[in-house]
Amino acid sequence: MNEKKLKHLELIQGVVSRMGSNLFILRGWMITLIVGLSVAFLEVGRNELQFILVFVVFIFWIHDAYFLSLERSYRCLYNKVRNKEEEEIDFSMDISGFNDLRKTSVWYCMLSKTLIFFYLSTLILVALISLF
Repeated sequence: MNEKKLKHLELIQGVVSRMGSNLFILRGWMITLIVGLSVAFLEVGRNELQFILVFVVFIFWIHDAYFLSLERSYRCLYNKVRNKEEEEIDFSMDISGFNDLRKTSVWYCMLSKTLIFFYLSTLILVALISLF
């Protein structure tokens, strides 16, 4: 593999790796916020404020899906660059051509197996907390 193509692929992989680590941090913040708000609401006896937790989960779910859609777009760019010839390498990081794909839409990503499992289980836990 030529040096220009390898460097371009490394740049794209760096973006994908940063997004993956950001998603991990984002989920950690969501869990911390949910637990903290749950304890605060239960401590003051305001169980009816649990709907705020549902809202927080949905905000994080949409945000997580947005980053997943960006990550998938960069993976499409990676595959495109991987198939290019050395003369065609321009070090472009433009992913606008991949936003039309179904798998890179935010709504499609919200329903991906990993996100739906994580966030639905979180919503179930929030519901169980509000019952007690």
